[in-house]
Amino acid sequence: MVKSILFVCLGNICRSPLAEGIARKVAKERGLDILIDSAGTSNYHISEPPDSRSIRIGRQNGVDISMLKGRQIDRSDSKFDLIIAMDRQNYDDILRLKLGNKVALMGDFGLDGAEIPDPYYGDMSDFQSVYNMLKNAINTMLDEVCK
Repeated sequence: MVKSILFVCLGNICRSPLAEGIARKVAKERGLDILIDSAGTSNYHISEPPDSRSIRIGRQNGVDISMLKGRQIDRSDSKFDLIIAMDRQNYDDILRLKLGNKVALMGDFGLDGAEIPDPYYGDMSDFQSVYNMLKNAINTMLDEVCK
C-alpha cells in the first residue's frame, strides 16, 4: 500500500496543487492516512500561492488549496512512494532526477494515458476540465494503490 504521493507539474501553481487538494480531500473521506504533496519541475513559482483560477475552481468544488506554496521537486522527494506526473514532459524531467521512486502519469489512472493539459493560458472552463480529469484520475489511482 502506498503511504506517500507527490503530484508534479511544471510550475506547481495550477495542476499539481489542484491534484494535491483533491487527493487530500478524497483520502480524508476514505479514511486513508497518506502523505500527499505537490511540486513543480521548474523553479518559476517557488513560494508563490497557486494560480488564482486554480484556487477558485478548487473552492467551487469544495477543495481549499489557498494555503499551498509552490516548490521545486528535488532529491529529498525520494521519500515518496509514488510520484505522479501531469504530462509526459514532467514525467521525463522527473526520471532524469533518478529519485528511485515509482513514477507514473496521472492519465494512466482511468484516463487512457491522456495528459493533464496545462490550463495556465486558458480560461475558467479549462481549469474546470482539468479539475474534472484530476478528480476522476485520483479516485481511480487511490482505488488501485491503496488496496
